[in-house]
Amino acid sequence: MKKKIYILLGILIALVPLGLLTSADAWGEWGADYYQKVLGFVPNGILKLQKTLDFHHLLPDYSMIGANSVVGYYISAIVGVILVIAIYYLLYLTVKRKKS
Repeated sequence: MKKKIYILLGILIALVPLGLLTSADAWGEWGADYYQKVLGFVPNGILKLQKTLDFHHLLPDYSMIGANSVVGYYISAIVGVILVIAIYYLLYLTVKRKKS
């Protein structure tokens, strides 16, 4: 079962750069300017969230200095997968410890 999951993750990571083929924003990565353009206004919750989460991104627009955009996409995908697996593993350990 683990082997199939790793193969699926590998395929999904390999497909990550497909997002570079479109000029559209990725789902859920919209900024205030997107809402202004599409809706004609920016919802108050979005403005509050942007003020609250005012931070510098580790890999802005999935890019790295000195590397092409595909490399940034791959690194972002791999880091994301590692973080998700780590979080689920920590949750697993917590639940397992509570059952013992």
